[in-house]
Amino acid sequence: MYVGVDLGGTNIAAGIVDEKGDLKYQKSIPTKAKRNPKEIINDIRDLVLDLIKEYGLLKDEVEAIGIGIPGLADEDGNVIFCVNLGWKNVPLAISLNKQLGIPIYIDNDATVAALAEYECGVMMGAESGILLTLGTGIGGGIILNGKVYSGYNGVGSEIGHMVVGNNFYDCNCGRNGCLETFSSSTAIIRYTEKLLKESKNKGLIYKRIHCDSEELNAKLIFDCAKMGDEIAQQAVKRLVKYLSLGIINLINILDPQIIALGGGVANAGKYLLDLVIEDVKKNQYYKELPIGKIVLARLGNEAGVIGAAMLGKQ
Repeated sequence: MYVGVDLGGTNIAAGIVDEKGDLKYQKSIPTKAKRNPKEIINDIRDLVLDLIKEYGLLKDEVEAIGIGIPGLADEDGNVIFCVNLGWKNVPLAISLNKQLGIPIYIDNDATVAALAEYECGVMMGAESGILLTLGTGIGGGIILNGKVYSGYNGVGSEIGHMVVGNNFYDCNCGRNGCLETFSSSTAIIRYTEKLLKESKNKGLIYKRIHCDSEELNAKLIFDCAKMGDEIAQQAVKRLVKYLSLGIINLINILDPQIIALGGGVANAGKYLLDLVIEDVKKNQYYKELPIGKIVLARLGNEAGVIGAAMLGKQ
């Protein structure tokens, strides 16, 4: 058995996962992210021990513990930086290994989610695949020849920071034009707000938010677009345009068998998927050749825990 830990800015989720990637038991606790790293590490330790005990395992029966983090770690499991937690150079793997005596493996949360989809989700049976997590930002996980690919320095899957155009606001990374400033939930909300300020005919979406832009969210925008609202459709069209451009770039460079879309924005489902596929096919570089399948991710919120556990298996 393996243990997977999904360390987020809001919650720490952990689960017992078997060799096949089946999630057998899980639980979570609040992260309380403003605390110092030592306190959070102790919480992870206690959560893992509680999980093992409650499921009825002995520590010796756990082959490895994997942890997905919203940041970057080196090969030794040191967290280089993790913005949401305010961590820099935190020896997470060493600290936990000393306390638990179990091998610890750490990688980026989007990367481990991709690994989950490869092991037991929509990428099963493929040699190569890419997962795009479309949430507040855009994360990416790359599988090549059956292995996680993170690049020489571990930053090889920062797909959300691929520059795809000029934008009306800068990315949090300090640059302008990153994919996540066009095709994330934050991006579509900010662009819809811009359209509402500039438009005289504000339409259905303005009524649905009761004239209060703070009530805007990606789901509402997609729902209004499906109902024919002009502003919402403009916002969705822009998101799709740049997401498709990012996907075409990935196809041109890596030619993956599968590209999976996950995260909160992907909850728009078939409506979003059909628009993306249509736009990618219209603008793909080699029009005479087939491209990999573009699909919706399958595992949802469980992908982080399952993928982290699969780090140990890999």
